[in-house]
Amino acid sequence: MADIMSTTDLPIRIDTEEIAAFCRERGIRKLSLFGSVLREDFDPRRSDVDVLVEFLPGRTPGWEYFGWGEDLGRILGRKADLCSQLNPYIEGQVRRDALTIYEQT
Repeated sequence: MADIMSTTDLPIRIDTEEIAAFCRERGIRKLSLFGSVLREDFDPRRSDVDVLVEFLPGRTPGWEYFGWGEDLGRILGRKADLCSQLNPYIEGQVRRDALTIYEQT
């Protein structure tokens, strides 16, 4: 994977203010991108965007969580595959490669 240093290097447009508002409204502590959006094999016509979220302590979403991928997809301008848990077999690699685009300090 190429070393991506900022959101400006991505093949999609990231509105950091919109992303921050999305996260604050939903109790998301950290939002990161992973997968093909960070690699050269990303296809702007077909690829979705894989997104990993971590919640603030004590914040557990209810059923509304299942609509957040669509909400985020509207912000990103393409389908977003939102997840809060990863398969243990890929978790270490994903977390090493992921690009954080929002983190509450």
